[in-house]
Amino acid sequence: MRRIGDLMPEAARQLGLGDELRRGRQVATFDAIVAELAPSAHGACRAIRVDGATLVVEADAPIVAQELRLHALDLRDAFRLAPAGGPIEELRITIRRPGSSRAS
Repeated sequence: MRRIGDLMPEAARQLGLGDELRRGRQVATFDAIVAELAPSAHGACRAIRVDGATLVVEADAPIVAQELRLHALDLRDAFRLAPAGGPIEELRITIRRPGSSRAS
């Protein structure tokens, strides 16, 4: 018997969903890291994408962005070391525009 979680990467790759699965894991990883290292920002920000060596994060408000910037080095390092993270060099924080839909 094999765990379903062990089968997912190969199944996703065969279905052409490998990038989506990797992105989902990165988003979940960043969320868990924020919950641990910057709990006051948890739930008010999300990883959007990885552009080369930059993790782009969206914050719901300027105060959340400031909190993330205060913890940027620790967040970046934790993401780099996490199994589902990635080799990023920079954390770019943007602020969600009012009226724009939340990315998930």
